[in-house]
Amino acid sequence: MAQRLAIEANSLHRGTLASSSRIGYSHILMSAIQQIISDLDGAMLTASGARRNEIADNISALFVSYAHALSDEEIAFFDEILMRLTTEIEISARKILATRLAPIPNAPPNAIKSFAFDDAIEVASPVLSLSERLTDADLVENVRRKSQGHMLAITQRIALSEIVTDVLVERGNRDVLLSAVNNSGAKFSNSGFSVLVHRSQGDAELEIGLGGRSEIPRYLFQQLLAMASQAVRAKLTAMRPDAFEKISDAVEEAAEQIEIDAVKRSSRREPSPETAAQDISSNGIYHASEEERSADPDNLTEIVAMLSAACELPISFVEQTIAERKSETILVLARAASLSWPNLKVILMSRRGSRPSEAEIGRLLAAYERLRPQTALEILRFYRARLKQ
Repeated sequence: MAQRLAIEANSLHRGTLASSSRIGYSHILMSAIQQIISDLDGAMLTASGARRNEIADNISALFVSYAHALSDEEIAFFDEILMRLTTEIEISARKILATRLAPIPNAPPNAIKSFAFDDAIEVASPVLSLSERLTDADLVENVRRKSQGHMLAITQRIALSEIVTDVLVERGNRDVLLSAVNNSGAKFSNSGFSVLVHRSQGDAELEIGLGGRSEIPRYLFQQLLAMASQAVRAKLTAMRPDAFEKISDAVEEAAEQIEIDAVKRSSRREPSPETAAQDISSNGIYHASEEERSADPDNLTEIVAMLSAACELPISFVEQTIAERKSETILVLARAASLSWPNLKVILMSRRGSRPSEAEIGRLLAAYERLRPQTALEILRFYRARLKQ
């Protein structure tokens, strides 16, 4: 039975069952496939390992020969056959099948997915890196379930969506990250870039690869430069001369832009301090009584010390920031440290000379309310990295 099965597959592969004009080949092909399916179970019971491998090789060769003209129904027949075979054949045979089917756009979908999730990386790699049959959902599931070798194969695809790279940068090792970063067809979300910046710290090759991507957000490129060594920074600035002129101004520029954006978003109304405080309360960020809003200026020293400790910054840096009236920087530090508004107001009102007006206080409170903690923490890393230089 196994011999007959192999003969039928080889005959079709050579084209002897199809007419020279290929008219009626589909009927002949379907009849042969149906016969293969009916004979397959019996053949598999008696066939040796070598014969099973040969059967799988013949059937895959048959598919490749006719793939361009097969209907969905015919592909489904091949899929059924290959799914029965793949559980019975050796790794070397599965590798041959996977390599042969991976480049074919309409390859049997279930067989392709089976190969992609094969524990043997030599079987999985060809389809993970090439097959168009795999969806983003398939790739994400594979990243979550399989090995670093599987992830590395995925990073070699001609194109990668943000959905896939988001998971790769979270779970992949250094080789996976480097391969993904160096893949020009890979797309990364802002979140993905942020993870890459964090994970690239201290890895010159990864930092250079990441910094060389023109689509990396400006503020994240600034953060990458702030953390990089002098040698890496020199290479990045040489690669991206148009990016930024002065790294020393990067932190203040990013923080200032956050405040400007927050003010623009709130430009529909100019809130009073009381209105802004109510907004904070309604959003669950802070609940304070009128008495609490009138914080004691004598507590400034204690507040500065608390802010310094929470942000892991020198007290002198915090004091200088307050003295120089860098409101945007103060907002960043306060949000990163989860400082309450009454304590922040003490800082803002403590400046010698002209104090901010009530309208200015209201504006700063609105900006503080809209500043995301995660954004503040990212900018805080700038400060820490720069102070260590």
